[in-house]
Amino acid sequence: MKKILFSTLSIAILAFTSCSNDDDGAIIDPPGSQVTIEVPTTYSFEREGVSTVNFSGQTTRILMGEALISSMRDFDTATEELLLNMYANENSPFESDALNNSTKNIRAKVAASQDYFSTNSAASAIIKTYFADLISAQITEVFPAENTVASIGVAGQIADGGSTRYINSKGLEYDQAVNKGLIGALMIDQALNNYLGTAVLDAGTNIADNTNDVVVDGEAYTDMEHKWDEAYGYVYGTATDLANPNTTIGLDDNFLNKYIGRVEGDPDFAGIAEDVFNAFKLGRAAIVAKDYDVRDQQAAILRELLSEVVGIRAVYYLQQGKNGIETNNLGTAFHDLSEGFGFIYSLQFTRNPQTNAPYFSATEVQGFMDQLTAGNGFWDITPATLNEMSSTIANRFTFTVTQAGS
Repeated sequence: MKKILFSTLSIAILAFTSCSNDDDGAIIDPPGSQVTIEVPTTYSFEREGVSTVNFSGQTTRILMGEALISSMRDFDTATEELLLNMYANENSPFESDALNNSTKNIRAKVAASQDYFSTNSAASAIIKTYFADLISAQITEVFPAENTVASIGVAGQIADGGSTRYINSKGLEYDQAVNKGLIGALMIDQALNNYLGTAVLDAGTNIADNTNDVVVDGEAYTDMEHKWDEAYGYVYGTATDLANPNTTIGLDDNFLNKYIGRVEGDPDFAGIAEDVFNAFKLGRAAIVAKDYDVRDQQAAILRELLSEVVGIRAVYYLQQGKNGIETNNLGTAFHDLSEGFGFIYSLQFTRNPQTNAPYFSATEVQGFMDQLTAGNGFWDITPATLNEMSSTIANRFTFTVTQAGS
């Protein structure tokens, strides 16, 4: 049975998207709304025959992230300078001219949301440096130990079935920590705490401009439409079909898209991919219809659902790591725990729509990380500790350890 992940109001609003009177999409009249909202079947919106959807910057950053993570595993050619240049997009570090010539970069958007970090630049700087330090440590600690067999307190390689993993002295794979950590610090933070927030959506004259169809100079979209699309881009920016992305959900990148697909594949959470897509679609349609209450209701749904994805995967990997420890498959266990480590780091960027705060504070997240890295790190961690940590995380959300851990 599918676990219900959102409130009664959320269900009611989403339910309207299934009520259609033609083949092109739904026409709905939400409770309390003074307008009719036309919701297309796909994420397709036009003004005078021209598409108003644009999230090219998000696609670019996802591609930069993919290149960075891939290069962190390239023992033959990667250097610390190259990887840090990829992080900041400096000195043409990418094989793609389009990426090198872009004005976008990963580092600038890490921990950079309006709602969480506009008044906390010190925390933002610490988080940006955290990723740079992980990237550097891959080169300085793990690369020199490429041909060393890892053991307690010794970095090197460890077998994981038919794969070889490369870990630091505590068992952590730095590339996994960066990969899964960026899901929170970049994708989740920018989508939930920046582009879906009223501080950004309603900034300046955005409400008046959107209400009166005043578009950005030289573009077909209003600034409010564009901001919503940028949140969408962090989920679907590299989808095969950008307007109908669930046909390949989970296959289009190694970041948020991938793990929505993984959660969707769990029978306990089947349907979450459709719910996320429908909320994005209805929220965007509400902007077109000038219904800002429905827009904000959909933003709240997205905050809850996408935060749940992070929490579910954190618990999943802790439980898989526990299973590996119990069967003495340490390579498998350490790989799972490395992924879990990254998702736990991402918890501080989630957004509880009831409190408008993360489901776990930075201090709580640091507590989890300290537990995982204490002493000899993964070599010392016990199933009991992993169970306790899993329960603490699951209890903050609406799922159980059993549901998420299978």
